[in-house]
Amino acid sequence: MIALIKTEWLKIKKYPAFWWMLGIVALTYPGINAISFYGYTKATTGKELTNNIAKMLLGNPFAFPETWHSVAYFSSFFVLLPSILVIMMVTNEYTFRTHRQNIIDGWSRSEFITSKLFDVLIISVIVALVYLAVALFFGFYSDSTFANRWAEQLQYIPLFLLQTFAQLSIAFMLGYLIKKAFIALGVFLFYYLIVENIAVQYARFKMDDIGRFLPFEISDRLIPAPAFFSRFGKDAKASYDHSISIIPEHVVYSILLTGLIWLICYAVHKKRDL
Repeated sequence: MIALIKTEWLKIKKYPAFWWMLGIVALTYPGINAISFYGYTKATTGKELTNNIAKMLLGNPFAFPETWHSVAYFSSFFVLLPSILVIMMVTNEYTFRTHRQNIIDGWSRSEFITSKLFDVLIISVIVALVYLAVALFFGFYSDSTFANRWAEQLQYIPLFLLQTFAQLSIAFMLGYLIKKAFIALGVFLFYYLIVENIAVQYARFKMDDIGRFLPFEISDRLIPAPAFFSRFGKDAKASYDHSISIIPEHVVYSILLTGLIWLICYAVHKKRDL
């Protein structure tokens, strides 16, 4: 197993797109949260009545402990970026025939998929570490008086990691099954950005919210909108309470779906013509 990880790391570290995409993630995650923080400070700073009302309603979503939730929520919008990297990495295995070379070098078929699982896990951990750093920064920067509450709401760290790994696994399966980078990226982007969003919204109002069982929506609900969204009316509060209450069941759904995805990949690769 250690040998698989070392081999995959040797591949990854020599892949320029990996470092470019990580650089973009390292800029995008702080960027989206900085924009959100700027909007918050703009709305709450000042002596106008509206500023005071906004501050009373919003609290400080970037101070501890809310920073863990808020930063996870805003950062989750950009799982698209590491997903593109995962698709490029797995399709490159087929473009350059390196998947065959691994088998020639003595790997079993299952070891090849295991090595790809480690790739996805490594990328997920790196993304989660970026999120962790951003959340810590905003927690201390936005209001240091709440620093003693840093250990509250830490559950959003593993939730963010699980969400990232679950969604990158979907991206991996698409790239693995399709094998062509351009087609796989097209299918992924069309489904992720358009099809599922329309289906989820339609199902929410017309089909008793059955859209919560769609692939990305299952893990999206691990991190609902931050608490300050619940302060805009009675219905918003009820919706927030409900979204928090269903997190445990969506943890189970996400684990089951992710496990199924990898079982499918193992089963297909066992029979696929190399």
